[in-house]
Amino acid sequence: MTTRSFKFAPDEFYHVYNRGVDKRNIFNSHKDQILFLERMYLANGSESIDIRDIKKHSKSVFDWDRGEQQVAIGAFCLMPNHFHILLKPLQENGVSTFMSKLSTSYTMYFNKNNERTGALFQGAFKAEYVESDRYLKYLYSYIHLNPIKLLQSDWKEKGIQNPETAYEYAASYQYSSLPAYIGTKHISHTIISPEHFPDYFQTSAGHQKELMEWLTFNQT
Repeated sequence: MTTRSFKFAPDEFYHVYNRGVDKRNIFNSHKDQILFLERMYLANGSESIDIRDIKKHSKSVFDWDRGEQQVAIGAFCLMPNHFHILLKPLQENGVSTFMSKLSTSYTMYFNKNNERTGALFQGAFKAEYVESDRYLKYLYSYIHLNPIKLLQSDWKEKGIQNPETAYEYAASYQYSSLPAYIGTKHISHTIISPEHFPDYFQTSAGHQKELMEWLTFNQT
């Protein structure tokens, strides 16, 4: 059991994340990542949902009544062997409920699909309390620009070689909430609840400007 130095509290913000056990990939395909996004939506509710019921009614996962929302999600990104989620609890034990349902549901799917057993994630999810407005704002850039590691793995050591190319890569990445913030139609619109977070970027252009400033600052 993970012992934290803090308790999750409503109206506070947290960065939660986890990676695959033994640093293994937790997403092997586009299907895996889309299914995880669907589980993010369904797990964030008070109702217990059987996927077979959704299929039986031929409804979109994102149209299904999931009950009372447990957390508000401000940003997220799925990487091949880990994920990041910025969230705010809306209910007592909301974070633990959401993360438990998400991890269990996805692990069951992944193990069945890959004919394996045992833990998929590296222990309980990790969490950081976001104690300042400055850090909260920074996390939007940090989480949304994570995919650049796939484009340029050594950017931390050598800096961003081409900020424009890096931004375009992150903006077109299908498995993060960035598309929702820059005006691209994307399923992340149904997963995030930006109204529960400070309105740092009032327009898509404002969000792009913030990311480009960050990328330019880290340029070689």
